Amino acid sequence: MLKASGIHKHYGNLHVLKGVDVEISSSEIVSIVGSSGAGKSTLLHILGTLDKPDSGILTMQDKDLLKLTGENLAKFRNQQIGFIFQFHNLLPEFTASENIQIPGMIKGGNPAALEKRAGELAELLSISHRLDHKPSTLSGGEQQRIAVARALINDPAVVFADEPSGNLDTENARALHSLFFTLREELGHAFVIVTHNEELAGMADRQLTMKDGLII
Repeated sequence: MLKASGIHKHYGNLHVLKGVDVEISSSEIVSIVGSSGAGKSTLLHILGTLDKPDSGILTMQDKDLLKLTGENLAKFRNQQIGFIFQFHNLLPEFTASENIQIPGMIKGGNPAALEKRAGELAELLSISHRLDHKPSTLSGGEQQRIAVARALINDPAVVFADEPSGNLDTENARALHSLFFTLREELGHAFVIVTHNEELAGMADRQLTMKDGLII
């Protein structure tokens, strides 16, 4: 479904990725682990089209992602890719429901349908009772669940998560980890998760270890 080969990336004189090859199948959960500076987040950002490699091949559903630019790239990312980050990045002036709906609004979705879908996702994530609340009144675990629902609102093929439980306590981290597997079973999304959490990494279908800019 998603395939990258020969991915190289430099930042100045620093050779961060040194010819990475990786393939992600539909509905697969893959964890990426490794020490700080190994290139994990850089690879995740390139796979998610947030950054471009210096060289290599990146395809998804037989589409050459490196040839997409401007509006075409933004449209593809909005419709096919979801993102979950360590920090929730919720917009404080909007309610939880409105935050969930934002990618769908950008896509041009029907407002009534988006509100209904946000409610369905919130029910699945056990946060439906918090939809009318602003982010400042939500706990860290609740905010992260809102961020997960936002990543799913457009039914993406793959969700990229960069240290998604890094800002959560142990109980909420474990709940989030279990949630990813529930979502895969219920909705069929693929997840690619960069994490230092050994428990989460070990739960994945596959665990990839990065060292010095390569998958070993």
